[in-house]
Amino acid sequence: MSSRRKILATSALPYANGPIHLGHMLEYIQTDIWVRFQRAQGHQAYFIWADDTHGTPIMLHAQKRGIRPEQLIAEMDAEHQRDFQDFGLSYDNFGSTHSASNQHMVELIWSRLDAGGYIEKRTIEQFFDTDRNMFLPDRFIKGTCPKCKTPDQYGDSCENCGATYSPTDLIGPQSAVSGTAPVLKDSEHYFFKLGEFTEMLQEWINTAGLQHEVRNKLQEWFADGLQSWDISRDAPYFGFVIPGTTDKYFYVWLDAPVGYMASFADFCARNPELDFESWWQPDSDAELYHFIGKDIVYFHALFWPAILRGANFRTPNAVFAHGFLTVNGAKMSKSRGTFIMARTYLDHLHPDYLRYYFAARLGSGLGDIDLNLDDFLQRVNSDLVGKLVNIASRCAGFIHKLNNGKLSPELPEKKMYQSFLQQQPAIAEAFEQRNFQFAMRQIMSLADQANQYLAEREPWKLAKQEGQQSTAIAVCTQGINLFRVLITWLAPVIPATAASAGTFLNCPIATWGDLQQPLLEHQIEPFHPLLKRIENAQLEAVLKASAESLSTEQQSAAKHSESSAEQVISIDDFKKIELRVARIIAASHVEGADKLLQLTLDIGDQQRNVFAGIKSSYDPGQLVDRLTVMVANLQPHKMRFGLSEGMVLAAAGPQGGPYLLSPDSGAQPGDRVT
Repeated sequence: MSSRRKILATSALPYANGPIHLGHMLEYIQTDIWVRFQRAQGHQAYFIWADDTHGTPIMLHAQKRGIRPEQLIAEMDAEHQRDFQDFGLSYDNFGSTHSASNQHMVELIWSRLDAGGYIEKRTIEQFFDTDRNMFLPDRFIKGTCPKCKTPDQYGDSCENCGATYSPTDLIGPQSAVSGTAPVLKDSEHYFFKLGEFTEMLQEWINTAGLQHEVRNKLQEWFADGLQSWDISRDAPYFGFVIPGTTDKYFYVWLDAPVGYMASFADFCARNPELDFESWWQPDSDAELYHFIGKDIVYFHALFWPAILRGANFRTPNAVFAHGFLTVNGAKMSKSRGTFIMARTYLDHLHPDYLRYYFAARLGSGLGDIDLNLDDFLQRVNSDLVGKLVNIASRCAGFIHKLNNGKLSPELPEKKMYQSFLQQQPAIAEAFEQRNFQFAMRQIMSLADQANQYLAEREPWKLAKQEGQQSTAIAVCTQGINLFRVLITWLAPVIPATAASAGTFLNCPIATWGDLQQPLLEHQIEPFHPLLKRIENAQLEAVLKASAESLSTEQQSAAKHSESSAEQVISIDDFKKIELRVARIIAASHVEGADKLLQLTLDIGDQQRNVFAGIKSSYDPGQLVDRLTVMVANLQPHKMRFGLSEGMVLAAAGPQGGPYLLSPDSGAQPGDRVT
């Protein structure tokens, strides 16, 4: 075991504008598993985070309900923490960005950045909603993307092509608050000179423990030079007033990550043995890790390290990003009942089921995680109930019946016990690298071996044979100790079940080092079922409750937003579309793109390069030589990955998608589709 490490881990701050759903829980469970693992190695590991409470959405939501923002965030804090605790999250402190400690920390950082010459002030043109008499944040402006011409995009980036731009570049901008066309109005703003940290950030990106996908993604932002970052917002706004002003506020994305520091400062205030400065000073020997979704890498891996360096604080050791959560192969859907709130899940299912399933699907990369409900039921019932718990349930009864609950003085298969422990370093390394799916496979493989051992030794038969009862006790003692090894390794993943197992074993499940000594001549408690099988009816109840939790108005809006029907076009408009059969002659992944594959298409008289958002459904090797249908006369559009010269047709079926459309046999590349 290496020397005791000092570790501080955070999850991205949940926004105090609504309840927690399973997409949020993916990240929080991932963080909690990792921190619990570190503690089980004997390290000093803390899990610190907070509610993200500032910004225009909070202000507008509170206004709509006729309450103060402070009341809204207090309600959300209580609701969020109830969900977190019931899911077994072992966080050490959960704060709020709307706190005195966070305001102090933000103003301290601001003063240091300003004194260092990293703040500039300039007048900009900004959209203003004359109906609501307010400046509009980027996310409250929608319009057509200036790059790929996709409608209904936010004011800062396009969800279709990934382009970033200024809200003033949008085509046909509209206020998302009032629906009116905004006007441009001058406003004085404060900017953080991010470009001053270009060299520092390049070095940090190359030396910090970032995933290679994240490093590649970040390099794109350096191509055109790092631009200064607008860190101020105009009144009305819910947040902290910038010192020296009366109508300018810190942008929510400035004070949100500072909330990590403020929450830890609050924790240190309650635990005087902890020195905040020693954890956050530039030369700190502590380790700092942020767990985030891949959609907020930009803020955490560019702005945040630069701000910390400019304010003379330490930078993170690593930022760990993860993919999104889908349910049954598709984006979570309110109309299908798969937009599942944390509380809805908890009303029907044990939290350890989901914790284990997420662990079984989580690797160390950025791939999306699918909660396939059929697979969820089968995997939990097979692994946790059929394999893990089955070991203890098969052995406990004989120990109590034959020896009053006392284990034998020796293990009959010491080499087998040691062979299990020999797997511990590899499993520990998998946990360390967040490759939980590998760790779960290894543990369940060993659970299979333990069950096979019991099946071959048949203690239920030995118990009935004259003179073989001591052998039966010894075999079951072996099984109980193998179960203890497995449940100890799984304790970071299924903590509630591990706690129940500790009660049954009459020995708390603690550090992995405890396993060096097996339990011998030890009294165990009577066995009670640790987990029950999931029934289909429980999953059906979750889906039903998720759908019923929406109002009729919400269900109607959800169904409308997910409908494949778009604006009606005339037959003359449709005739302008040229559909042609295309053969895929090459396909490859697109570096830095989460959803895209690059396709080279043969359409008879020429070849076309097309970027298609079908990565979630296909491996490139599956596509070569396949026929599909493309829009051949679509105006080429420039993406940051290259020029896309058309569009292939795909559909989303009942099980998700997208699925490429293919012509009947006999079609040839270049044939027109009529």
